[in-house]
This record gives sequence, structure tokens and C-alpha cells, in this order.
Amino acid sequence: MTLFKEVIDEAYLTTPEAKELLADVETERALDEDREMRYELARAIEHVNRFSELEPEESRELVEELLELEKVDEATAYKITDLLPEDRDELRTVFAQGRYTLSGDELDDVLDVVVKYA
Repeated sequence: MTLFKEVIDEAYLTTPEAKELLADVETERALDEDREMRYELARAIEHVNRFSELEPEESRELVEELLELEKVDEATAYKITDLLPEDRDELRTVFAQGRYTLSGDELDDVLDVVVKYA
């Protein structure tokens, strides 16, 4: 017997947004003494606590500003928001998988937006 899972909905989240959601789950699990936290959930909570640098509202604002730039698509905007690159080399790695490369000026435009939030 094979079980198939159907994707009902898909949405991007920044790490701070995921932290906010996982904090609610963690609180709910802590209140129920009979429910243990699964390993994967504990690792996810540890990850977002370690790597979340912005507040959820700030991360949403940063994504919106990045989306206003011509060369940044939605997936890339969320990736940049999670990584908060500090220089051109770090930012180039984000765009390395893409079909196009950005010029130095375009990279600087993205970095100027990121610097406001970092």
C-alpha cells in the first residue's frame, strides 16, 4: 500500500516568521506533559532560534522592498532575507543558481536595501 501526500498550499516564510510559528507550537507542546517534542521539531526550533536575526515584521518589510527591485524574484527575496548577505561575494552565492547574474551596481542596490535591516 502506498500513501500519497498532496500539497494543498505552499507559501514562503522567512526564518523570523517560522520562529514565531514554531514558538507557538513549542508553547503548546510544553503545556501538554504527555506529548514529547519530536526530534525534527526540536531541531527546527533550535535552528530558527539560532539564525533568526530580524523581527517578523522587519523581515516582511525587507522582502517587500527586495521584490520592488527588478532582478529579485520571490524565492530569492526570501533567501536574501534569511541570509542577510554583507558583501557582493555573499550575495553572488544567492544568485549562483539563477539563470542570470547581476552587475556590480545591481548587487549594490540589493545590498543597500539589506543594510537598512541588518
